[in-house]
This record gives sequence, C-alpha cells and structure tokens, in this order.
Amino acid sequence: MTRSLYLLLTAGLALGALPQARADDQFAQATRLYNTYCVQCHGVNRDGNGVNSRDMPVKPRDHTDTKAMGDTPDETLLKAIKGGGLAVGKSILMPKWEGVLTDDEMKDMVGYLRFVSKTSK
Repeated sequence: MTRSLYLLLTAGLALGALPQARADDQFAQATRLYNTYCVQCHGVNRDGNGVNSRDMPVKPRDHTDTKAMGDTPDETLLKAIKGGGLAVGKSILMPKWEGVLTDDEMKDMVGYLRFVSKTSK
C-alpha cells in the first residue's frame, strides 16, 4: 500500500469516528454520572442488567430499548431521575437523585438517555 493511500484511509477512518467522539464529548459529564450512580442497576451496557439487578424483584429499565424509551416523554424521565421510581409509578428501588444531582445534571442525563436509546422527544 502506498503511503498516500494509507494516509487517505487513516484519515477517512478518523473522520468516520468524529460524530461518536463529538457525542462522547457532549455527554462526558452525564456518562460519568451514569457510571457513578446508575450502572450498578442499569448495567455497563445500559440494558438493565447491572450487578444489582439479579437481586431485584423488578428488572431496571433497559435504556437501550428504543421502543420503550421512545414511548417515554422527557418529562417522565426527568421526573424519574429527580423523584425516583415512585414518582412515576415504578419501582421503589429506583432512588431519587434530587439533592445529589443538580437540575442541569438531571436534564443532561435525559439527553444522554436519548443518545443511548437512539430516541428523541
């Protein structure tokens, strides 16, 4: 392979990764917060299979489920994050994050969940 062809292919691969890199930058703080507060139940794959989920009577929400997440309005997601599962008629095991996360962090989390689930509202 010639050097110029190699450079062209390498540049093309790097450019192809740019949208993901931008998304990662956009949601860097929300990703850190999710990894700190949510991953134990919702899992590293965001699919509801966290280490705590095996001992729960109700499986945590699968945040990668495009259909279920797409059917859930942003206001409901924000309410669940802010007030916990009971605030939206869900599991008592989902804690409320009001007082732990700021309003802006909770709104960013909703955006991050939209990114993870490939949905928008």
